[in-house]
Amino acid sequence: METKKKYLVTGGAGFIGSNIAKTLEAEGHEVTVLDDFSKNGHFKNLIGFKGDVITADLFQTVPHDMYFDAIFHEAAITDTTVMDQKAMMEQNVEAFKNLLEFAAENEIKKVIYASSAATYGNGPIPNVETQPTHPENVYGFSKAIMDNVARQFSEDNNNMTIIGLRYFNVYGPGEYYKGKMASMVFQLYNQMKEGKRPRVFKNGEQQRDFVYVKDIVKINMCALKNGKKSGVFNAATGVPRDYNAIIENLNKNLGTNLEPEYIDNPYPFFQLKTQADITKSKEILGYEPDYTLEKGIADYVSILEARNK
Repeated sequence: METKKKYLVTGGAGFIGSNIAKTLEAEGHEVTVLDDFSKNGHFKNLIGFKGDVITADLFQTVPHDMYFDAIFHEAAITDTTVMDQKAMMEQNVEAFKNLLEFAAENEIKKVIYASSAATYGNGPIPNVETQPTHPENVYGFSKAIMDNVARQFSEDNNNMTIIGLRYFNVYGPGEYYKGKMASMVFQLYNQMKEGKRPRVFKNGEQQRDFVYVKDIVKINMCALKNGKKSGVFNAATGVPRDYNAIIENLNKNLGTNLEPEYIDNPYPFFQLKTQADITKSKEILGYEPDYTLEKGIADYVSILEARNK
């Protein structure tokens, strides 16, 4: 049996953070969650959680004199439509700097943090970690700067391992409180559950590297156990799928036959395709995704249906 360890999960009341916190706890570890509950964090994501919860804003306040075997940093403004550049940079970049200083001061040797595929923007497909970043919004820019900060901090503190995971299009349990930033899988499920035709941009052929949250938890655990050197890694499936495939699989799992309603795309900038090259994640972290879109949607719908009873 693995030795019981202590972990901190920032943003632990949010979508991905709560899934990480629950998984670590299920493995028998002592988990502390830090969340300011002002963004995507919701107490209902932590129902049944047995650990401590610190309510704090890392830009304003950082805990003192606490040791953890590792930190999972998921706290951030994740709404890509936020245009307040100052708030985005403070909450994402400056808060991250504060967390890294806290880790160094308390001799915490490993920090695993959420980066994003938004750092790539409309760069060449498939996205490889070595290609230049080209963010199209301030959210992606903030994550690109976080990657820069992490790289420099790890060079200056070579006794620490700082690993960034560039999440692609994540969906799954725990995203219920993200509002308009919830995945298209969840939004289309809600439309179809109400008997409405699912609405997507013409003609539903835009592709995304959709990754189930259980695989995102898995790559975080791989980074914890196998990540020996600092760096950034793509967190995805490596297989792009279109919105029509989501609708097809939702129909199959809901027992419905709702035709998509294709609408005009009002956005001047919209990526036609995202896809990750996950070679580095496989070779260095030992990560292999478990969920195809078919398997992920089937699992997710079963959870949503049970939740709605």
